[in-house]
Parts: sequence; C-alpha cells; structure tokens
Amino acid sequence: MKKLLFITGTRADFGKLEPLASSAKSAGFKIYFFVTGMHLLEKYGLTSIEVSRMEDISRFEFINQMEGDPQDKILSKTITGISEYVRKLKPDLVLIHGDRIEAVAASLVCATNNIRSAHIEGGEVSGTIDEVYRHCNTKLCTVHFVSSKSAKRRVTKLGEHPDRVFVLGSPELDVHRARDMIPINEVLNYYDIDWDDYGIFIFHSVTSELESLKKEIQICCHSLQKIKKNFVVISPNNDPGCEIIFKTIGKLPRSHFKQIPSMRFSYFSSLLKHAQIIVGNSSAGVREAPFLGIPSINIGSRQFRRGEAKSIKNFDVLKTKQLDKVVETQWGKRFQTDNSFGTGQSAKKFTKILNNKKIWELNLQKTFFETSTH
Repeated sequence: MKKLLFITGTRADFGKLEPLASSAKSAGFKIYFFVTGMHLLEKYGLTSIEVSRMEDISRFEFINQMEGDPQDKILSKTITGISEYVRKLKPDLVLIHGDRIEAVAASLVCATNNIRSAHIEGGEVSGTIDEVYRHCNTKLCTVHFVSSKSAKRRVTKLGEHPDRVFVLGSPELDVHRARDMIPINEVLNYYDIDWDDYGIFIFHSVTSELESLKKEIQICCHSLQKIKKNFVVISPNNDPGCEIIFKTIGKLPRSHFKQIPSMRFSYFSSLLKHAQIIVGNSSAGVREAPFLGIPSINIGSRQFRRGEAKSIKNFDVLKTKQLDKVVETQWGKRFQTDNSFGTGQSAKKFTKILNNKKIWELNLQKTFFETSTH
C-alpha cells in the first residue's frame, strides 16, 4: 500500500487536494496530510478542522509561523518541519499544490532528499511573486498535474519532459460540478448571512505591490459601498500587507457587508453558485466562477492573464474609476460554463494515473527537455 503525503497550508489548497485524496483513498492508497500555515492560525478560523473531518487518513499538524513572521522565516521553519516528518514517514509520493511558501518548502525538501513529488497546478501565470514560487516548484518536483493544456505547454517550456506532465483540470471543480451538497439556506443560516441576494468580495495582498495596497483596497471598499448591495466578505490570506486589508474591510457597514474569516469548501461552493457576482483578486474569480457561469470582476495584477473567460471583467482601480458602475452592470448575469480549467473530473483522472506504473517508474533525476532547437 503506497503512502501519499499531501501538504496543505490553507483553506484554498485543501479544497483542491481533498477530492484527489478521497479518490486515492478509495483506490487503496494510504493517505497522510501535513497540516500547517494558515490552517493553524485562530485569526483565520483554525481551518485544520476541515482536514480532521476526513475519515481514514493520518494527519500531522505543524505550527510554522507566528502572526507577522516574514516569509523567509516561515520558509525555513517549514523546511525543518517537513524534513523531520518525511524522514519518519518515508512517503512514496508527496503532493504539493500551487505557489505558496509552504509548497516551496515541501518541494525543496523532496528534491534534496530524492523523494518522489508531484506539483499540482503548475504552469500558470499571474504576474506576482506567486508565479515565481510556482515555477520554482515546477523545477523541483518529479511530476506535474496541471489544470489545462496551456499550463502543460508552459511547464514543458520550463524544461520538463511531456511524459512527466498530466492534464487533470482544477480539482476544486469536482466539488462545484456536483449538485449543492449543502443547501444554500443552510449555508446562510450557518454563517448568519441575512440576505439571499448578495455578491462575494475577496481581496488578497500582492506582496510585490504593497506600496499601492492601501489605496487599492480603500477604492474597492468605497466603490462597493456606493452601490448599496449586499456582500459576503471573505478574509484575506496571511500574506504581508494583510493587516492593511483587515483594517479597511473592518470598517465596512454591517448592514450590507458580512465578514467571514473562512468557509468550509462545500459551503463556499454553494455560496458561490448562488452569488450575483464575485469581486476581488481571488483565483475563484477566474477559475471557479467562470466554470459556474458567475460574473466576476478581477482587480489588479494578482490573477493577471490567468483566466480569459467571457464572464471575467479585468479592472484596475488605480487607473480606471467607477468600479461601482461595472459591478452594477454585471450584477446577476449568467454565462455559459467555461471549461478552460477542466470539466470537474480531476479526481477520476488522478486515480487512473496513480494506478499506472508509468508514474512510479519515472527517474528522480530529471534532464532538461528542449522544446525547440532555435
């Protein structure tokens, strides 16, 4: 029975990893989770409880940061924690998602210890420091589970052999594809949301653009207040600059804004399906919302060039005024499903690949794949 170790540091990456882990568990693999990062911070809802709800898995929690720790310090702490854990566990495959500092730590540990690793959702573009982390993980990991054909092309351009790259789609779409597992009335009651006509606002800091963050979030909040519509506000990630966002969204009037530290992914899925719009710079606005046909206003550079669906309106509040007018124009529209990031069957594809001996025979020593002789 092969051991699969999943690294999770946030509510968002767990929403992507859970469908894959559940499917692999059903196929007979032994599942382990290394839980760290935002999951263990009370300010962000102690979302490690989401992992604990999974049955028949093993879970290890590691506190890798205190509030306000710099990213390099978090990186070094996480490397130490993961290194000690994998030496004891001896996993057959480590699953690493995305572009956060915990993912970089896991990739480094695996590469330096000759542990087979898989990077999930590499090869994407965003225009911020996240993209740098993401491409680092691509070069460090053994194999790649990407969300689209265009992502596969980028990964091969980074020198990865096509035989190491598998197109899965975005795993979180598996959850969205299912009918509402949680009725919307239950979601609204659980989070004490008083309206059924609402939008969603999620705004994260861009660590390379902190000098403009305060003005950007203030413009967004001022514009949303002008339209007198209701918004569920999800707290930002714990990246540098998040306190600026917390301070500003904390001043929003409760009559039209409901702030929530974090949401269970199945509950968020139902909330998004019934939303009139999603505004901000979360990946949910450029990946999940288009899949569901929900209009989204993508603000700034964080998700720059990541999604090109017709339901997405890109907007720079520092250059163009009247965000409120754009939100009002898009409010309540519905679009055809966009399948740029898959059709919601990632878990099935994932398990099929794991059950093929090909992935287990790939040499841990990689060679640079030349995509062109020019």
